[in-house]
Amino acid sequence: MERKIMTYGGYFGAFRATLTDKEQDKIDYLFLLLKTTDRVPAKFVRFIKDGLYELRIAYSGNIYRVFFIFDEGNIVVLFNGFQKKTQKTPAGEIEKALQIKEAYYADKQSQNRRL
Repeated sequence: MERKIMTYGGYFGAFRATLTDKEQDKIDYLFLLLKTTDRVPAKFVRFIKDGLYELRIAYSGNIYRVFFIFDEGNIVVLFNGFQKKTQKTPAGEIEKALQIKEAYYADKQSQNRRL
């Protein structure tokens, strides 16, 4: 199995730009798992709600999260990411990801209507 990974809205790119090369390498390794593994271990992926998942990254004492969805069963669409500093994932970050998800589907629907 090979999933396609894409980003939406520039949110992930902006987050990635704040990371060191080593942190980016760790994320790239987890992307490889997402692309090629049928069932990614729960250590790395967690379901949040409403089709939203988080990619869980730990590197050098820091914890990072990247929100994503599966689209059409196999496309992974990456949304916003952040450095986690509290025990629980902040509700504001989850809400932001859900809003990005809604915008993604609205854009996709309007593109399909134009075809």
